[in-house]
Amino acid sequence: MSGRLTVRRAHGPLDAVIRPPGSKSVTNRALVCAALARGTSSIHGILRADDTEAMIGCLRSLGIAIVDGAAVAGSGPHRHAESTAGHIASVAPAVDAALQVVGSAGRPPLDGAILDARLSGTTSRFVAPVAALARGTVVLDGAEPLRRRPMGALLDALVALGVGIEPLGEPGHLPVRITASQRAVLGGTVQVTGDVSSQFLSGLLLAGPCLDDGLTVELTTELVSVPYVALTIAVMDRFGASVGHDDRWRTLRVAASGYRSIERFEVEPDATAASYWAAAAVIVGGSVRIEGLGRSSVQGDVAFLDVLARMGAEVEWSEDHVVVRSTGTLRGITVDMADISDTAQTLAAVAVFAEGPTTVTGIGFIRGKETDRIAAVVTELRRLGIDAGEDPDGFTVHPGVVSPGDVHTYDDHRMAMSFALIGLRCEGIGILDPDCVDKTYPDFWVDMTRVVASAPL
Repeated sequence: MSGRLTVRRAHGPLDAVIRPPGSKSVTNRALVCAALARGTSSIHGILRADDTEAMIGCLRSLGIAIVDGAAVAGSGPHRHAESTAGHIASVAPAVDAALQVVGSAGRPPLDGAILDARLSGTTSRFVAPVAALARGTVVLDGAEPLRRRPMGALLDALVALGVGIEPLGEPGHLPVRITASQRAVLGGTVQVTGDVSSQFLSGLLLAGPCLDDGLTVELTTELVSVPYVALTIAVMDRFGASVGHDDRWRTLRVAASGYRSIERFEVEPDATAASYWAAAAVIVGGSVRIEGLGRSSVQGDVAFLDVLARMGAEVEWSEDHVVVRSTGTLRGITVDMADISDTAQTLAAVAVFAEGPTTVTGIGFIRGKETDRIAAVVTELRRLGIDAGEDPDGFTVHPGVVSPGDVHTYDDHRMAMSFALIGLRCEGIGILDPDCVDKTYPDFWVDMTRVVASAPL
């Protein structure tokens, strides 16, 4: 990736209405369930971005038939354009359609597949257990940044279930050769750590209903990001699976039910993507109405709006939308974001403009994400003249005067989107490698143009 984008400042309070793209988390979970179900499922409102295309590609490589339910205009990753003034020019957003997924009844048919998870941690960690259900041997790999991300705890759990795992590079990382076995298909009890990534647990749970004896997972450590596991269970439930757990989320049991197809599965808008527009309202002033996310959302990251309310924002919930308004007050707080860690960078941008310091705790594990997100946040805030420091399990941001500068994004889509928010209020903020947003939000820069345009000139 390369290039630079100058963020256009908003010169007045916002009055925007926006619907973020479909949830990546829901999309990829639903695709896996549909791929393993009996019958054909129709999934609507899906996100079309690099991470979900990686999942679709891996499932197709395993022999799963996935076809567009209707023509899709501009469904590939969207590229922004810049005007001669250096600002974003408006480009029509992509139009998405449903996907029809022909399920494999728990046994993906293809042997010898090469699975490319690209940069998608979610895809790699969900597909590895699915590949263990396939009839034969597959190779799972990804781009170089994904190869650096940890996979060891999940691979060890698969070995304990009888899956053949052969490292083709550094042990505990991609690439690996995965060989299914009859013993693996039987299921049983397995242990896995819960403090590195909840995706390890989610991947095992997703495969669990297709094991002959079901699956019991015992966590050896405290579970991080519980809402993401709850989301996994909620999507599995929609496809007819049954998962139980104890009060402490240390033991989870999956019944050997298989999955049933769904005639129409709706993917709600992405709550993490919505966090950027909610934050924009409190940073710039005014209000943003976010369509498609309401009180009944299954996504844990909607709790980010509760954090903004603690800082002084006004949050008004309805069944099918939420409105976030600035009250002119923005207080620094101390907050544990272990359950909503993907929004920690968004909060870092908000904290720059608060009254008093903001300390985020409980997120030490995000050092193993696309980049070391704690170090990256602190480094880039300091680059812009803001006093920030790394803590053992998070960071502290002291508000201050922002200096113009270019933000390094470290191949991390969330660095680009969160730090762009600072540029809505301060002149001279540039985002390097802006196309990295294609990973989860290809039309982010187009939507930012719309949000900025809602403010008076």
